[in-house]
Amino acid sequence: MTKTKLTVEHCATEVKSVIARENRRVTSYDVALVAGVSQSAVSRCFKPGASVSKATYALVMKAAALLDYIPNAAARSLITRRSNMVALIMTNQANLYYPELLAELSQQFTAHGKRVLLFTLQREADVDRVLADVWQFQVDGVVAAARLTPQHIAEFERRRMPLVLFNRTLRDASVNTVTCDHLESGRMLASRLAAAGHRQFGIIAGSEDYSVASERQRGACERLAELGLPTPVVVPGAYDYRSGALGLKAIIAQLGSVPDAVICGSDVMAIGCLDCARHELGLDVPGQLSVAGFDAVEPSNWISYNLTTLRQPMPKMAAAAADLLCARIDHHETDTERRVFNAQFIEGATARLTPAGAPPALTATGLRLPVAIM
Repeated sequence: MTKTKLTVEHCATEVKSVIARENRRVTSYDVALVAGVSQSAVSRCFKPGASVSKATYALVMKAAALLDYIPNAAARSLITRRSNMVALIMTNQANLYYPELLAELSQQFTAHGKRVLLFTLQREADVDRVLADVWQFQVDGVVAAARLTPQHIAEFERRRMPLVLFNRTLRDASVNTVTCDHLESGRMLASRLAAAGHRQFGIIAGSEDYSVASERQRGACERLAELGLPTPVVVPGAYDYRSGALGLKAIIAQLGSVPDAVICGSDVMAIGCLDCARHELGLDVPGQLSVAGFDAVEPSNWISYNLTTLRQPMPKMAAAAADLLCARIDHHETDTERRVFNAQFIEGATARLTPAGAPPALTATGLRLPVAIM
């Protein structure tokens, strides 16, 4: 601990020569030798939150820099019996529509001293295959943005693997969950459009395999039924640009006319619908047709689209997921929690909307509709 700067540097030069002759990697024992401390002191310096004096920390970091030392995560995991890795399971669709989710979760878990290992699904039904891979990596916990069955949850419990469901719900099992209220999001969008006088709706839905879109569609349909409006025309979509255009044409064909509004299961489909309406069918949006989507992906904010949509609070949801999972990994929390967040309505330029505080609009039947943000 009394080595001078010159002595530490001289010792580092000698140790590096030995390492080069032996053709091996730098170890924590080499750093300890150069710094004049114990190997355990070196380990504490590289462990977040560990107790170590400022002087020792500075000396160890100096020795590590001189030796170009990088801690061996695999070796540390053998000692701690933790990989300090968490798995994120998500569909390719979710990866497309929540582009900031992976970045937000990575940032949050890094703050907890953990890294994210990504597993993607082509379809939510492929989860069995991916789970087999997850078990092999022996991660400390899992965030699943995919639909799991009660049997899957039972397997997590059997393996004592901490789990947090992200943007998914499971009614038949008690499991930690972080989600946006998608049912209420669908109701909110239907309410805002109905309040502005829209009567005949079309919905370009997502895949039945994707539970988030199903909940949004159900919420919108339930709200329109409560308001006594005609049953919306629902057509399938594949979450891509082409689906938006094909969906709009299918809705018009079934109705025999242009609907007042089209709700799309994603922003990408809404943009496809919007471009088809404006450039192929020559419709005035929002004068003749209102178009709305979900998720507020980056292109929806572009000035040429300025889409009416709903934004999920991804930073808050990612922070909640990281906190929940790490509490169960690090502190062995056993109580299950369900944290629900509300979406934010984005008043874009693609839908006719009643201004806040304005009186409710009249529908074609003369019934007043409440301007309610639910």
